[in-house]
Amino acid sequence: VQLQASGGGAVQAGGSLRLSCKASGINFSIYSMAWYRQAPGKERELVANINADGSANYADFVAGRFTTSRDNARRTVWLHLNTLKPEDTATYYCNVRAYSRDFWGRGTQVTVSS
Repeated sequence: VQLQASGGGAVQAGGSLRLSCKASGINFSIYSMAWYRQAPGKERELVANINADGSANYADFVAGRFTTSRDNARRTVWLHLNTLKPEDTATYYCNVRAYSRDFWGRGTQVTVSS
C-alpha cells in the first residue's frame, strides 16, 4: 500500500491550499481515508476522514474551513484548506487503515504566516 501526498506550501493567514493523496495497492473505493496533522512538539491529530460513500467528518478545530473529497476512479482524496490560520501550521498526512494496520503518506508541510 502506498499513499502519495502532495500540495503543501507556505501561505499567509486567510489563504488556501489543496492537498492531494493518491493511493495504490488497495481497493480504494471500499476504504475510509483520513487526514492527520502534526505540529512541532505536538501529537498527531485527526483533521478529517471521508468514508467510502463520500460522507465526511471533521475535527472541531476545522470549524467549516476545510473540506475533504474523493474520486474513487482516480484513487485520490483531497483536503481543501481555506481561511488558514498560523495555528494550522503542521505536517499533514493522509492515512488509510487496511489489512488491520495503518498506512501513512510521507507527509506534506503546510506553513501559515501571520
